[in-house]
Amino acid sequence: MTTAASSPSSNGIALPTYADVEAAAERIRGAAHHTPALTSRTANERTGANLVFKAENLQRMGAFKFRGGYNAIAALSAEQRRAGVLTYSSGNHAQAIAYAGKLLGAPTTIIMPQDAPAAKVAATRGYGAEIVSYDRYSQDRLALGSKLASERGLTLIPPYDHPAVIAGQGTATKELIEDAGQFDIILVCLGGGGLLAGALLAAKALNPGCRVYGVEPEAGNDGQQSLRKGEIVKIDVPKTIADGAQTPFLGDYTFPIIRDLVEDIVTVPDAALVAAMRFFAERMKLVVEPTGCLAAAAAFTGAVPVEGKRVGIILSGGNVDLASFARFIGEGA
Repeated sequence: MTTAASSPSSNGIALPTYADVEAAAERIRGAAHHTPALTSRTANERTGANLVFKAENLQRMGAFKFRGGYNAIAALSAEQRRAGVLTYSSGNHAQAIAYAGKLLGAPTTIIMPQDAPAAKVAATRGYGAEIVSYDRYSQDRLALGSKLASERGLTLIPPYDHPAVIAGQGTATKELIEDAGQFDIILVCLGGGGLLAGALLAAKALNPGCRVYGVEPEAGNDGQQSLRKGEIVKIDVPKTIADGAQTPFLGDYTFPIIRDLVEDIVTVPDAALVAAMRFFAERMKLVVEPTGCLAAAAAFTGAVPVEGKRVGIILSGGNVDLASFARFIGEGA
């Protein structure tokens, strides 16, 4: 097990390490759910593999994002928490920050796209957050967030490109390996890279022989392009049902970790996400959102060959409004 101190990336920033994941695990203990690791005989027969699903769709507020959001706010000073925090998110990180802020006494302001899923907007507002809407296809949420945070004296906690967020997300993979044992392969969805970067830190410390893959929607393969090119590639906001993976580029913290430690990044089509949603609903009685199905879809479709392997799969979230869920499941019939 390695718990080395933080080391600088190529652009001079201090990257989080497994020691930060361990610290995050202690910080969120008792606040975040220790979600179950689930198996399915049908999934194993279908793939010829031994699959273990980390059910982060059963996490507080319905997604792994609670881990990083809570860890980031809990790590702030009391003065910073009193002043409040701000973030921008299509939904799950928004809910995570809103809920964690409520638990920790920190007022929250969330910048959300106008087309964010209704269920996620309603849940975020329900946790007491102030919501500021923007058009994700014409406005820059980073610029908007930085401006608003500066004007209001708020601490900005971005959805993925933040050391404490990455460390918090890494606790999901830490739990998976500690609960279920060693894996040949771990599959992780990829949007901005917080979950994948955290998973890589945990996996390389606890299960060094494991190969970790990131999985993106076909329409938004900026991470795959970035890995191939060796630098961050920016794309237009992708149009995909995987709304949590509609990020157009990786971050300054997430990219170096992914570049140095990931086995590969693969993509799956939206149709495969719909099929996976239907499988989880029918066979495992789980509601998993499209983004949450990315990793599983890579195993189900063969985008990552898994036959004969022991495979850990992060089901990253289950926040999908019922109307959309019914439509997706109907399309998969």
